[in-house]
Amino acid sequence: MNQSFKKAERLSRYGLIRKLFAEGSTFQIPAFRVTWLRIETDAHAQAMVMFSIPKHRLHEAVKRNLVRRRMRESYRLHKKLLFEPFQEKPHTLLICITYTAKEILPYADIQAKIILLLQRLTKENEKLDR
Repeated sequence: MNQSFKKAERLSRYGLIRKLFAEGSTFQIPAFRVTWLRIETDAHAQAMVMFSIPKHRLHEAVKRNLVRRRMRESYRLHKKLLFEPFQEKPHTLLICITYTAKEILPYADIQAKIILLLQRLTKENEKLDR
């Protein structure tokens, strides 16, 4: 599987973001809140992801950008956990991963938590198929 993070995989359309927060489901793991919604579509991307670090959690832009880079890199390396079970399905997952910790976590911790949330997201998505 290609480990790139292309523009088609980035959630940036205002209408889709509104729909995600209006109709989506939410779960939390320590340091992260995940909002997700499965939509039926024939889009090229199996998942469209958005990363959010609120300004009231980390005040300095340099710190927010550092955390965002770590989150994106962890997602890019481990997104196969999310894609492999659903390769032939005609739907797209809209995902917003929000950082909720008040301090900067080391990369290893962020990576471990991203793996956990991708596994949980896979389980949640499997429940919808039943």
